[in-house]
Amino acid sequence: AMMIHKGDADGMICGTYGTTWTHLDFIDKVLGRRAGADVYAAMNFIITEERQLAMVDTHVNENPTAHELAEITIMAAEELERFGIAPRVALLSHSNFGTSDSESACKMRETLALVQQKAPHLEIDGEMHGDAALDSKLRAKIMPQSTLKGDANLVVMPNIDSANIAYNLLKTAAGNGIAVGPVLLGCARPVHILTPSATVRRIVNMTALCVVDAVSSR
Repeated sequence: AMMIHKGDADGMICGTYGTTWTHLDFIDKVLGRRAGADVYAAMNFIITEERQLAMVDTHVNENPTAHELAEITIMAAEELERFGIAPRVALLSHSNFGTSDSESACKMRETLALVQQKAPHLEIDGEMHGDAALDSKLRAKIMPQSTLKGDANLVVMPNIDSANIAYNLLKTAAGNGIAVGPVLLGCARPVHILTPSATVRRIVNMTALCVVDAVSSR
């Protein structure tokens, strides 16, 4: 991080040893957040034969507030757009369009309202079940007036438990262990914190992504 700060490096890949927060503590102190960002987040991609699915926040925020989730959602959508992917966002919950008034469900509803206010162009809906998010035909039966029309390609979880568990289950059961990420959102410089389970292929992919970020930020 100090090499980047001093101009001796343009980006960094780390995290194959230690925990996310061990690395993020130094990154935050030395490099800090990008302009306008109040929170960091981690986004992972699962690539299967049927779909490309991005998931947040898998590694950073234990129980983000609605305001934090709104910012994370917008940052993640912007990252997808940088990849040339039009984001279709689903806010996930155990509640399906108002079937529960639990604290978590209400948080996701508030997140929806905040995102619609801050990024009205974004195709997004929630709160909803995971199957409704990934199956637009099923969602159309449950909620015909949903503002999300296609299958979601970006799913936002209410907390780190749901995000991390879902990511690791999908990676193993459907993604053949192939994933891209975690992509660190909110940092002022091109930095990505991987995990000890990262394969050589994932390290190469993330290095390429970091290089593209570094070149585009010059």
